[in-house]
Amino acid sequence: MDETEFWELIDATRETAEGDPEEQADALVDRLLQLDPELVLDFARHFEARYNRAYRWDLWGAAWVLLDGASDDAFDFFRCWLIGQGREVYEGALHEPDSLAELLGEFDEEIDGDGEELGYAADEAYEQLTGTVAPDLGIAPAPAEPAGAPVAFENEQALAERFPRLWDRFRE
Repeated sequence: MDETEFWELIDATRETAEGDPEEQADALVDRLLQLDPELVLDFARHFEARYNRAYRWDLWGAAWVLLDGASDDAFDFFRCWLIGQGREVYEGALHEPDSLAELLGEFDEEIDGDGEELGYAADEAYEQLTGTVAPDLGIAPAPAEPAGAPVAFENEQALAERFPRLWDRFRE
């Protein structure tokens, strides 16, 4: 599976689910179950690599503003959700986290920002296909600390200055 096929699966399942991340995860498992187990592992590698790449302080700061706070777990689930938004939103957020203010359409705090189930879709599909737990993917784990300079999450003025567009749209 190449990168284009990966993003096509993400986009197709998001459209099927009409943006609901839990329904997207279910649709993704259904689509992955139609593939060979090795392709499911390829998908998992693509997902994990992007998940690790998004382990950055600036993205955590953007998540903090969007979600009105984001614990370690909430940021993990946010990164899964961010991947689920598709290539344009994901890459745009990595390029400039504050651009999420323009990249995101409607944002429902009840369902958006939490894609925990998306992070398990490949594992679930692989286990259903093979009856075994997915093997190690052979990619480097995320670093112990997020990349970049830490963000002062508790300092609202610093957050408003660092993420002015997100702050204006989601916090004021």
